[in-house]
Amino acid sequence: CGSASLFLAIWLVIVPHAGSVNYWQLTAHCALILITGGVGARLSTGDPMSLRALRGLQVVVFGAPALYVAVLQFQHINALAENGRFTSSAAMIPGWFILIFVYGMFIPNTWRRAALDIGLLAATPIAVIALSAATHESVQEAFRPVTFAQICGMMIVGAVAATYGAYTVGSLRHEAFEARRFGEYRLRRLISSGGMGDVYLAEHRLLKRPCAIKVIRSSRSAEPLAVERFEREVRVTATLTHWNTVEIFDYGRATDGTFYYVMEYLPGMTLAQLVDRHGPLPAARVVHFMRQVCDALGDAHRIGLIHRDLKPGNIMATERGGVFDVMKVFDFGLVKPEEETRIRQRIAQDGLAGSPLYMSPEQATGDSPSDRRSDLYSLGAVMYFLLTGRPPFVGDSAIEALVAHTYDPPVPPSERVTGVPADLEAIVLKCLAKHPGDRFQTAAELADALAATAIAEDWSRCDAEAWWQGHAMSSLRPELSERVA
Repeated sequence: CGSASLFLAIWLVIVPHAGSVNYWQLTAHCALILITGGVGARLSTGDPMSLRALRGLQVVVFGAPALYVAVLQFQHINALAENGRFTSSAAMIPGWFILIFVYGMFIPNTWRRAALDIGLLAATPIAVIALSAATHESVQEAFRPVTFAQICGMMIVGAVAATYGAYTVGSLRHEAFEARRFGEYRLRRLISSGGMGDVYLAEHRLLKRPCAIKVIRSSRSAEPLAVERFEREVRVTATLTHWNTVEIFDYGRATDGTFYYVMEYLPGMTLAQLVDRHGPLPAARVVHFMRQVCDALGDAHRIGLIHRDLKPGNIMATERGGVFDVMKVFDFGLVKPEEETRIRQRIAQDGLAGSPLYMSPEQATGDSPSDRRSDLYSLGAVMYFLLTGRPPFVGDSAIEALVAHTYDPPVPPSERVTGVPADLEAIVLKCLAKHPGDRFQTAAELADALAATAIAEDWSRCDAEAWWQGHAMSSLRPELSERVA
């Protein structure tokens, strides 16, 4: 589209001074700009398209300019032949070379398909000359076999060079793509980045199943403690079987030593994204969410594991099996309680373990080991965020937030927003108690308290489906049509 616009600008500057304007050419050139611009706009949306649709757009993008150049060449040959100057009919050949080499260099294809398409483009100007000679006597009279043979030779050489270029570029693309493989999985695009590593959307080469791959960041791959934490996260998450915990499929090391693990791909939004985009949530929906998270935590706590980094960004709202608003807890930086002392001794080397805005007082101070009640404190802070749109404590720095968690009483959610039921507010404030003994003691106890609220059944599956259909259904569509060539 940009090239067509540039040529149109040059044409508008030169032609009016050279003679009369050919309005047919002007109209056709403008139509060409609109066609290629429309195709570019469609591709720029990023919406997934089938291979057949992409092939169709390819035909349009190259077929329209080819038709335009062919018509110009036909008219040009006839005009020159009337003056006995067929030897100048090669003037349109550069236009064909541009089309051929742009196709060969920029359209991903196998060399066989590229040879077929490029061959058709290269044969078109030859066919136009033959058609002109067959239909116009003046062309026959001015026809020079030597000139025709030269044009044929140029087009053959250009087609062979462009085909070889397509083969070379395709090989480089394939090598670059193979470099992005991890075992039987192929990376498709970056989903998110975190402190430990990056998460990519990927797919299994044979099953074509979408999945997510977490890769330890190269800057930390040389740190033994970072790798140890990464591997521990994989092992402990793989032992959890609750459906509200992200499922681990596989893990291993790439050929360059990069450690990765493969988990289920969860289309949807984290709770942080949900609130950032749509504001505080209805109290009944918060209860619906948190009861599921409690079940996932209960599964971990039963085998002596704690999360230690619960926050809205580590909990996903998704759809599974036609059920909407399914919670998935991920990013388990889990440790066994008996390992806690050894881990705490390494905090100075490894950075603060947890998120300051959602961290329990005992995690902040390190005065006592973190246990399951620390997770329940963090879950209370998450509930506070979902109800009010902000964490219970904020500050200009992480230290200020940690000090507030340790010493300041939280402002009741009902003083920040309206519509928070008293029984739910009491649950949130109990979770945020400074002393672990004043909180709920187990995830099951918290889940029972949530189930006993007056609004526990006010958010149904139908409500969840209706919300997603009306607000963010596109976030739940896995990109199954996006395939790696």
